[in-house]
Amino acid sequence: MKRLQSEITNADAIIIGAGAGLSAAAGFLYSGDNFQQHFSDFEMEYGFHDMYSGGFYPYDTLEEYWAYWSRYILLNRYQDTPEPLYQYLFHLIKDKDYFVLTTNVDHCFQKAGFDKHRLFYTQGDYGLFQCSIPCHNKTYDNEEMIHLMAAEQKNMRIPSKLIPHCPLCGKNMTMNLRSDDTFVEDEGWHTAASRYDDFIKRHAGMHTLYLELGVGYNTPGIIKYPFWQMTCQNPKAVYACINYSEAVSPKEIERQSICINNDIAHVLKDLKE
Repeated sequence: MKRLQSEITNADAIIIGAGAGLSAAAGFLYSGDNFQQHFSDFEMEYGFHDMYSGGFYPYDTLEEYWAYWSRYILLNRYQDTPEPLYQYLFHLIKDKDYFVLTTNVDHCFQKAGFDKHRLFYTQGDYGLFQCSIPCHNKTYDNEEMIHLMAAEQKNMRIPSKLIPHCPLCGKNMTMNLRSDDTFVEDEGWHTAASRYDDFIKRHAGMHTLYLELGVGYNTPGIIKYPFWQMTCQNPKAVYACINYSEAVSPKEIERQSICINNDIAHVLKDLKE
């Protein structure tokens, strides 16, 4: 912990790589009491037992599909996390030269005060719709529509008039989430990708802290493996991993690594204090 605090203080740049484990530590849990509180009716009707499974359920109608997803998005995108971990993290790095690379799609970084020009959401955003085909590479803010769907649904169905359709081709809209080859990388996505690439290039060879938080092995090629490779290529770099039960690093960068096998919530709170 002392070494990590020293690296946060003294690094020329900090690159945060955040996965689902960070939001889970902040209280965005997809099962248990949180699921029961908000989706017990869906569980009874359809038989799934967590929010993740509900997202893949083959609903018979779009009215049912959007009733589930509007409630899901309202909870996981437009409400704050129960624990202020993102605020703790921002407090730690706000005065540093930082950038955030994340596979999370819940917008928690921006809500906590992080500069939106220093964020790259690689896998999309719950707050955006896109054409399901897609017929064009543009996304649309969905906050107003999601609130309407959640407010007006009855018996786990939204009114048919609220089903979103593409303004150009008329086909169904869907969430801007990377799950297959229909994912839309819009202008904002490409701008963020360019900013991240530029940040990496500008800090090549400098004392850089790669701070990995809650990243598992579902998509290690986005954050984990590149962080290992960039640390290995730069003797001044430090790789820090905070992840309960999965805090590891390769032998090649063992001396440059800080692995804390503990709850992210405890670690960030202790660092802040």
